[in-house]
Amino acid sequence: MKASIDIHNHTIASGHAYSTLQEMTHAAAEKGIEYLGITDHGPSIPGTCHPLYFRNYPCVPREMYGVKLLMGCELNILNSKGDLDLDEFHYGLMDIRLAGIHRQCWTPGTKEENTEGVLKVMTNPWVNVIAHPGDGIAELDFESLVRASRDTGTLLEINSASLKPYRKKASAKPNNLEILRLCKTYDVPVILSADAHISFNIANYEYALPLLAEADFPEELALNDKPEAFFAYTGVNRI
Repeated sequence: MKASIDIHNHTIASGHAYSTLQEMTHAAAEKGIEYLGITDHGPSIPGTCHPLYFRNYPCVPREMYGVKLLMGCELNILNSKGDLDLDEFHYGLMDIRLAGIHRQCWTPGTKEENTEGVLKVMTNPWVNVIAHPGDGIAELDFESLVRASRDTGTLLEINSASLKPYRKKASAKPNNLEILRLCKTYDVPVILSADAHISFNIANYEYALPLLAEADFPEELALNDKPEAFFAYTGVNRI
């Protein structure tokens, strides 16, 4: 699959990434990416962006080096109530909004409570994608999430970075395979993500792509080479 849209990437503003906005965009241009999502972490992650960072998004040109930019955020789901760490004022300044669970700022509940919290986030009309739901930080009912994706247009992400051996996420592979098999059953699309924290990793799906083959996942349901289908499904703001 030759990706033309890559939605989940971090710059040095996230505090634990290593490339600037210009470096990320230049690398995307070299890889033939048409749409690049810049989704630095929401403010609950230690050392990341102050809300002022997102408030100043209007000053960023939405096209560089021939690449169209989707300036957004990887919001933090804080608890099993589905609370997020920014508000609608900030959402309105963004082109794309991901939401994910991160151990550093997550208060867990039971499997049922965790699932209800993510489902609440999926019904938030501002949220476009659930980041790395299969990485194992929270126990979740994936069938409920897949059905909610179908009903709300909030995509589930297959995160390649979660599958890297050094991350030691033992449940990431079986969880993501389960998500793919359920999405295949319910005819629900997914988006792959490199979750790049350095420019060299943009659109690097080396650990996610083998799972698509293992799950015999339909090509038409992987949206990385189908930006129009991605925009139509999620309602992400267009350039």
